[in-house]
Amino acid sequence: MRDVSFGQYYPTGSVIHRLDPRAKVIFSIIFMVTIFFVSSYAGYAVVALFLWSVCLISRIPLRNVLKSVKAIIFIMIFTAIINIFFYDSGKVLFEWWRIKITLGGIDFAIKMALRISLLVMGTSLLSFTTTPMELTDAIESLLSPLKLIKVPVHDIALIMSIALRFIPGLMDETDKIMMAQKARGAEIDTGGLIKKVKAMLPVLIPLFVSAIRRADELADALDARCYNATERRTKMKLLKLTWKDAVAFLFVAVFAALIFLDKYLIGGADQYIVGFFKGLFA
Repeated sequence: MRDVSFGQYYPTGSVIHRLDPRAKVIFSIIFMVTIFFVSSYAGYAVVALFLWSVCLISRIPLRNVLKSVKAIIFIMIFTAIINIFFYDSGKVLFEWWRIKITLGGIDFAIKMALRISLLVMGTSLLSFTTTPMELTDAIESLLSPLKLIKVPVHDIALIMSIALRFIPGLMDETDKIMMAQKARGAEIDTGGLIKKVKAMLPVLIPLFVSAIRRADELADALDARCYNATERRTKMKLLKLTWKDAVAFLFVAVFAALIFLDKYLIGGADQYIVGFFKGLFA
């Protein structure tokens, strides 16, 4: 549960931490869109180098970013297996009945696993370098044009802020409940899949009760303070773009340009790598 990076903040006071949160949200969107255009191993190397550079500048330990991948390791393995068996392209390496493993399927499965892992690591950096309050203020500011069509932007931002603040608390609460159940003799980590699912019921029920109780207490606290989500509410910290955000934009633009250059101009920088593996299986 502690490997879930979403909602966790790692304060280091770096220049990336001090960037405008709106700019960081836009940069993250550009990163997520750009990574879907990566089609070669050289492109994935550029993405990995970009993330490594961001980790160095933000002074966030690389192991913390890599730990975020542990939460989706099952999805990565499942996606890779599905692509190996259902992607039919290239030289056939193994064939039995309707099962066929090809060189193109293995290549595509590796790229999909790399894409998912790098995507998760990239989005986790946004959470590590931006507080939940800054993140919700940025989203509220970016969605402010929707106010013209009567969309309750402030209410949406408030809900997101509360949800982000609840995530670390719920993870700690889950750890406490699991340790308490283990102290009472519950076997949560042993047995087969069905037994583990049944063993999670004594954990989920107290967790839901705790979450509902916290939500009720928060609602009473907001009501006691006469909270009203009006448009005239002011903010303690005003968002302002600076020259640092412009430099960061150039950095992200160079990264995106390299990815599109590899896809549309170089066009298959990994042909030599694939050709090497083809030679091994020839």
